[in-house]
Amino acid sequence: MNLQRPNANDVSQTFNRSKNVVPMSGLCSRCVDGCRGNCEVFKSAFRGREVIYPSPFGEVTAGADKNYPVDYSHLNIHGYAMGTKGLGVIHGSPDTAIFPKVNTETAYGWDHKVKMKVPVFTGALGSTDIARKNWDSFAIGAALSGITIVCGENVCGIDPQLELDQNKKIKKSPEMDRRIETYKRYHHGFGEILVQMNVEDTRLGVAEYILEKHGIETIELKWGQGAKSIGGEIKVDSLDRALELQGRGYIVTPDPSLEVNQRAFKAGAIKEFERHSRLGFIDQETFLAEVQRLRELGFKRITLKTGAYGLRELAMAIKWGTQAKIDLLTIDGAPGGTGMSPWRMMEEWGMPSIYIHSAAVEFGDYLKSKGETHVCDFAFAGGFSTEDHIFKAIALGNNHVKAVCMGRAMMIPGFVGKNIEKWIKNNDLPKTVSAYGNNAEEIFICYERVREMVGSDEMNNIPLGAVGIFSFCDKLKVGLQQLMAGARCFRIHAISRKDLMSLTRECAEVTGIPYVMDSYRQEALEILDSASSYSIL
Repeated sequence: MNLQRPNANDVSQTFNRSKNVVPMSGLCSRCVDGCRGNCEVFKSAFRGREVIYPSPFGEVTAGADKNYPVDYSHLNIHGYAMGTKGLGVIHGSPDTAIFPKVNTETAYGWDHKVKMKVPVFTGALGSTDIARKNWDSFAIGAALSGITIVCGENVCGIDPQLELDQNKKIKKSPEMDRRIETYKRYHHGFGEILVQMNVEDTRLGVAEYILEKHGIETIELKWGQGAKSIGGEIKVDSLDRALELQGRGYIVTPDPSLEVNQRAFKAGAIKEFERHSRLGFIDQETFLAEVQRLRELGFKRITLKTGAYGLRELAMAIKWGTQAKIDLLTIDGAPGGTGMSPWRMMEEWGMPSIYIHSAAVEFGDYLKSKGETHVCDFAFAGGFSTEDHIFKAIALGNNHVKAVCMGRAMMIPGFVGKNIEKWIKNNDLPKTVSAYGNNAEEIFICYERVREMVGSDEMNNIPLGAVGIFSFCDKLKVGLQQLMAGARCFRIHAISRKDLMSLTRECAEVTGIPYVMDSYRQEALEILDSASSYSIL
């Protein structure tokens, strides 16, 4: 079992002195006056609020490591020895039902659907330094892979070159321009770039700006995040920058306008300020009106991202989203991962992924049973990283789920590719990489495929981080094809709840997926009782 210590974690760069730790508090069972550290309480005694966040802030992403009673590993995928689903008019045989023929394409949306080559898209890449510094890798990699990229909240609001008009609305945002234009340059018909909008973004007129200047077709409203229930944070290490963001309407803490905090900053005690977004407040009438306003502005698609709230807010999102005919509802579960969340909130807040996802399916089916002909499309998020996660989420989703949102897992290949590019230039490749070669052509299995897509001349403009993301998406696709072929599902829509089994009784209770010893039991008994041959048909 995962040993969790609430007072020490690599994320906060803290640890216990003693091997014996009180499970509840995380304190050493023998706390010594004179201890030289470094538990979280110890570090908090002199760094205070700074210890709330993963560190070094802005340079890491973090994912909570709480061990929940039930998670997606408690589901297994069924394999079958006969039959096919989704091959169309082609008759299934050993020559036709081969895994490379599996079609992994998916689509989401109400009327103006968006197709993706693989049922996965990025988490929101917003105002953090990690998103800004690595955007070219993320955007180009997603575009070439034929998947959607989500440009997160506050990008315009923190743009150092932001220009506002006399009404304090966006006149120019070079950073947003760069992000959109980078993706569009390599977009080739699959996926899209969509932009999130929170309270501050709405006040600044982000929707109007991206529509009028860039013709963006989709905008995403947001109710919190899977990793936290408060607004997004970034940190700044400049007093002038903190005052600038405060002047743009953001909450900045400690208050940079107070003389006491300015003195502490100049003395070196306060090393950085936090910029926070405001908490959103929702009600049915306001939500429906905002969706209608955005449609009247000219957006073809409206999506909604909701955090790991409880069942009440989940029901609101599904019901109101269906009433508003939103094009996609992304349901984020705890613990999730981020580079900007309070660590203890990530560990202890919110409804875990498999629980909230199971409830979402139940609520979607309930609306259908009440006569709702079309429930809004779902995407599940919250700790996914592999192709089996994609399969399980879609199968659990009972045709409500069209794709999986991946956060940290989709970012890591971008980091890896960027660093390999640096290591090659510095002749400093680690053995884990140099075992495959000494240049990009040898190291990246998909390098030539990307070059064929963009051309030899344009390949000079493709960061290796983008090649990394393309390679990762290719791995997800092929792995998913193999799992789907084993379950005899040759199209995404052919995957169903019957293709899963629960490994524990508790998982079966949470998900409604039959326990492994009950799954297909009736069919098995019919075979044993049958006097004639058995056919799946």
